[in-house]
Amino acid sequence: MQLSAEAKKILNDDSHLARRNLWFKRLENLFSGKPDPYVDEFVFCVDGILGSSGVDLYEKPEEWVLACLENLSQRTGETEDDYTFVPACIEHPAFGVHFIDRIFGARVFFKDGQWWNEPLKTPVGDLAEPDLDNDKTFDLARRAAVAFLEQDVRIPVFGLPTIASVLNVAVNLYGEEILTAILLEPEKAEHDFKIINEVLIKVHRWYREVLPKETLQPVISWQRTQPFGFGQICGCSTALLSNAAYREFIQPLDTALLEVYPNGGMIHLCGDHVRHIESFREIKALRAFQINDRAAWDFETYFKELRNDQIIYLNPCEGMTVEKAVGLSGGERLVIAGVRGKEIRRENRKAGGK
Repeated sequence: MQLSAEAKKILNDDSHLARRNLWFKRLENLFSGKPDPYVDEFVFCVDGILGSSGVDLYEKPEEWVLACLENLSQRTGETEDDYTFVPACIEHPAFGVHFIDRIFGARVFFKDGQWWNEPLKTPVGDLAEPDLDNDKTFDLARRAAVAFLEQDVRIPVFGLPTIASVLNVAVNLYGEEILTAILLEPEKAEHDFKIINEVLIKVHRWYREVLPKETLQPVISWQRTQPFGFGQICGCSTALLSNAAYREFIQPLDTALLEVYPNGGMIHLCGDHVRHIESFREIKALRAFQINDRAAWDFETYFKELRNDQIIYLNPCEGMTVEKAVGLSGGERLVIAGVRGKEIRRENRKAGGK
């Protein structure tokens, strides 16, 4: 199966590719702190487009990829924005946030518009490493990635499925039992954490080995777009831990996962996590924070307490608007996600962090 000749021509167009790469260069300069005519004047905004398809992505992943790429080829005009980075993305969302749970044998099901899972019946401490080479869930995702690679298109980026993080997966697999085990049976919790993280690392490495770095992006690729060579973990469940527990059990594993990528990566947060900022600051590979919902309310604390090389991706909300965030930060170390930023100018003030 192949793309139409017209779609392939559009998705390899040199002028569109040059514009895409210019935006990536601007984003790279923001992360590195290098002077940049655009970044020095405007707040960086990213709000990409996602290829869509009516094909069943679970039954026909190869055809689904082709249909999504054909869709993107008809929408390249949407990426032409002078003030917002609008990357063209394709992302195979197999089983939502429960992709890894299913690889570990959890029952995953779709209900009320989203994916859910049932906890494992086996006790904490008995988790076995799955056979990734023969796993049907992972094979489905691999088929989509290989199908994308075979089309040889340069403009779209490929977003990963939700590979999550060790604690997110453990909470999905065990519920409150894993939290109890941290306190009462720490050696059993550590056993399962280690196995989960090893699997996450293997999955990330597979994608890094197969897809060019100029193509690969983390999950939610159209709003969490990072410079090339950055990964991502999901940190929502850290809201359930004390900082002492996070530092002892999870921080080394999150660090190892981020270090799979040459430039480190991002953590997604959507709850109350400020007690972990000291630990987050210590992780050299942790270069970006994507905050929304409850976490966005704490934007000022993140901005002031994080390192100067840690970037904040903000999904604005009622508790933290674009205007408020720019006022607090001067627009420094800031990416506004999900907003088309027509002339959101930075303020003339010196802001910083640690």
